[in-house]
Amino acid sequence: MPVANYEQYCQMLDNAFKNKFAYPAINVTSTSTANAVLKALSDAKSDGIIQVSTGGAEFASGSVKDMVLGAISLAQHVHLLAEKYNVLVALHTDHCQASKVEKFLIPLIAETEKRRAKGLPNLFNSHMFDGSELPLDENIKMSRMLMERCAKSQIILEVETGVVGGEEDGVNHEGAPAEKLYTTPEDMVAVAKALGPIGRYMLAATFGNVHGVYKPGNVKLKPSILRDGQAAVTQALGQNARIQLVFHGGSGSSIEEIHETLEYGVIKMNVDTDTQYAYTRPVVDFFLKNYDQVLKIEGEVGSKKHYDPRTWSKLAEASMAERVKQAVSDLRATGTSLLNNA
Repeated sequence: MPVANYEQYCQMLDNAFKNKFAYPAINVTSTSTANAVLKALSDAKSDGIIQVSTGGAEFASGSVKDMVLGAISLAQHVHLLAEKYNVLVALHTDHCQASKVEKFLIPLIAETEKRRAKGLPNLFNSHMFDGSELPLDENIKMSRMLMERCAKSQIILEVETGVVGGEEDGVNHEGAPAEKLYTTPEDMVAVAKALGPIGRYMLAATFGNVHGVYKPGNVKLKPSILRDGQAAVTQALGQNARIQLVFHGGSGSSIEEIHETLEYGVIKMNVDTDTQYAYTRPVVDFFLKNYDQVLKIEGEVGSKKHYDPRTWSKLAEASMAERVKQAVSDLRATGTSLLNNA
């Protein structure tokens, strides 16, 4: 099945919102990691979201270091391969800070506009603008501007209020003030009032979540913030204004905390740190166990079948796919594909 179109993507998000499950949104940096996600979603009979960050996109472009080109390359790969799988896949770009909008987000929106003018499908289904470091009024002003342009091309915009702690993709918020880690009900109402009349959007509201992975007990999540925010939105604007929410920094969260967020409207959870580890772990194991085969040492020639990248990368892909399937299960999405349930 090709990458989901706008109507299908909306159906995916609405289905999750109604039935209180969420889609794993997995960051990819290569065709190999993208392939792992596609297989996992297919095995789990779940639709899902493949996403690319600015750093991941730059990496995918190799020594060219062109984040726009890398994002386009990965998206085109997914468009081609998705047709071989019987689940719906959406393409999304992750955290784009205000300083990178002109050199990352705007060119990708323009690329979709060019494609649509030729009768081709959208390159990406949704983009994230991360204006969380800006004052709320500036964040909303810029979000409105981007959303008005996105809506014309049936692109859903994800925005963020508050700051996700920790470090990811070169952006470090480990020293962020505690109050910035929690979105207020007033923030959520302001976003709903500003963006709701324009079109479809998602909100990454922060409730103490942190990028990276930490030992149990080190991250102080307050999912009740999402509950209270939704209640404020409903009181101010009505039941239909309830926001479809995104959970960032989910690695290391307890299953109870994850499930509680689903009750309050989380329909997308970003997963990156855990899948990075899952991809790398079997590679390390393989090299440690086959040291003499993968290296040409002491005059020996090694073993081609061991140092052939296809040998160990298959192990990496399989391990990452298993971790993605676990994320699907944790988010109650197993067997929920719209295609499998049609």
